Amino acid sequence: MSGRFGARLARAVAEKGPLCAGIDPHPGLLQAWGLPADAGGLEKFALTAAEVIAPEVAVIKPQSAFFEAYGPPGVAVLAKTMKVCREAGALVLLDVKRGDIGSTMAAYTAAFLPAGAELEADAITVSPYLGFGSLAPAIEVAQAQGKGLFVLARTSNPEAQGLQNALLPNGKTVAQDIVDTAAAHNAGVGPLGDIGVVVGATIAPGELDLSKLNGPVLAPGFGAQGATPADLRALFGPGLPGVLPASSRDVLKHGPDPESLRAAVRRTRDSLGPLEKGQ
Repeated sequence: MSGRFGARLARAVAEKGPLCAGIDPHPGLLQAWGLPADAGGLEKFALTAAEVIAPEVAVIKPQSAFFEAYGPPGVAVLAKTMKVCREAGALVLLDVKRGDIGSTMAAYTAAFLPAGAELEADAITVSPYLGFGSLAPAIEVAQAQGKGLFVLARTSNPEAQGLQNALLPNGKTVAQDIVDTAAAHNAGVGPLGDIGVVVGATIAPGELDLSKLNGPVLAPGFGAQGATPADLRALFGPGLPGVLPASSRDVLKHGPDPESLRAAVRRTRDSLGPLEKGQ
């Protein structure tokens, strides 16, 4: 690792494109691959996916919950999977959605961001819904260690709309206030700040103003949830730097055959070319 997360991300996307490929060992996917829903099946699934997909993409996103469900053996598989991904040259964005206060948030951060941590990631997802200020321990460590954060802002699940689009006394929606607070941390940083946001690729265009964010945007909802490259351009604008469309099931369903899996991730990655080129 060398330099800030935002700068490393910008270089990786310039080289390999913006796709963020997920590794989500859902029990249904393990079954579809003909694998048992146990730690052995989990390891076969995750390591196959990592070995095939990680060399092809800039960012790979393991979903921690599907590993944690198997207890300590599952967490050990997660650590091994992350190591394989990073050795293949991909940035690892660990989807953990942690959010707490004070020393508890500091402890969560210590598990994932410091150099040498067992589950060391390049970036993690975090929840600001105990107040954006509660993320201060994570922000401090991320900045000190050259790591990144992706703060949940306007997520793709339908249940989120009432809360995230609620109006605050300052006239902004909750989601917009989160985006603007993240932007304040990224101000003046180039080529891209280290504090990103999570914005679902399936929300309505115009809900959020991301023009001042100066940071990455993780955009789940691409692929299996219905969003297309054209939808991404309509939502985020052509050529917006730092948008990382995330896809997992649409790619992973093509396993366990490595060649089919590799072809699927390349098709998905290449379909996003116009997003970065502004076409």
